[in-house]
Amino acid sequence: MVQNKRDNDPNRPLTAIGLMSGTSLDGIDAALIKTDGIGVFEHGPVSSTPYQTGFRNKLRACLGHQTATPALISDFTQIHCEIVQNLLNENGLGASDVDLIGFHGQTIFHDPANRLTVQIGDGQQMADLTGIDIIAGFRMEDVAAGGEGAPFAPLYHRALSHELGGPLAVLNLGGVGNVTYLNGDDVLAFDTGPANALVDDWVLRHTGQTYDAEGRIAATGTVDETVLAQLMDHPYFDIVPPKSLDRDQFPTAVVDGLTLEDGAATLLRFTSESIRKSLGHLPTAPKRWLLTGGGRKNPELIRLIAEAVAAPVAPVEDVGWRGDDLEAEAFAFLAVRSLKGLPLSLPKTTGVPKPMTGGTLFSASPSQMSSVV
Repeated sequence: MVQNKRDNDPNRPLTAIGLMSGTSLDGIDAALIKTDGIGVFEHGPVSSTPYQTGFRNKLRACLGHQTATPALISDFTQIHCEIVQNLLNENGLGASDVDLIGFHGQTIFHDPANRLTVQIGDGQQMADLTGIDIIAGFRMEDVAAGGEGAPFAPLYHRALSHELGGPLAVLNLGGVGNVTYLNGDDVLAFDTGPANALVDDWVLRHTGQTYDAEGRIAATGTVDETVLAQLMDHPYFDIVPPKSLDRDQFPTAVVDGLTLEDGAATLLRFTSESIRKSLGHLPTAPKRWLLTGGGRKNPELIRLIAEAVAAPVAPVEDVGWRGDDLEAEAFAFLAVRSLKGLPLSLPKTTGVPKPMTGGTLFSASPSQMSSVV
């Protein structure tokens, strides 16, 4: 177990900030929690910062590539550092008040079949600029051991849901959809298929808008059942989980002949039908579905999901969770687990052969601390 330089008692809860930039490329979420890596004792301040259009386009251009330029990685890390500093400043906190930062980075390439996943971001640069120890590289050991490297939030979902009963499904609707099935000690997780990414890309291409607000465009369209059947005829859906996806794994050329509205409607139904298909991989039908991620704010998508799963569906806020911040919180939680040598993934969450810890510690050097804003 790696000992934090501030940690004289290895069992005490730590104050950690989690940073998340997801596959939807909408921006960076930051969240502070206090946790011992098993339970969560406090939920602290949060922030959400959208990417500027030009920088988002630079990130988007990296998707599907195994590298990014050093300048882009440095700029990406610098933006995260500024967000940390702003979060601290706005809440009267300093670097000495935080034990650890969980820095996810940006996934630009994910190919677990070939034991490769790439998240950009410079952990040492962040440690030097913030003066706070950093955990980064969460997914690499999992993938190197033969795991899928995703999803990585299930153990956090388990920590939050121990009083909710089961069977329960937590469905994250980011760029890609993933589900965590929880029933007592039983945890199963996998990527269900697309969530927002394909619809967002379609709307951006046709309108310049970054997403379909509240599903209004999709709601005015008509699903092309032939195209939908072609989209669903993908071998991924029959693979037994655990399993994971790259953001751009589904070819969508079959949609190109449709109107803006019909294409959006068809792609949104593709999301809900992929979730319906996931039911066949769950041990039992969940009695309740809790939705997190940006897709939970899309009434049209929620309507379609409720029809698909035939069970109560509600945003995670209904049970007191912070849906906008859940993934950032998860990587704060996982950073503490990494520091304490606890597993980040399990055979039934990512397909690793045994429970796996992971992450790399980048220690802050007080002599190199500098202001980032």
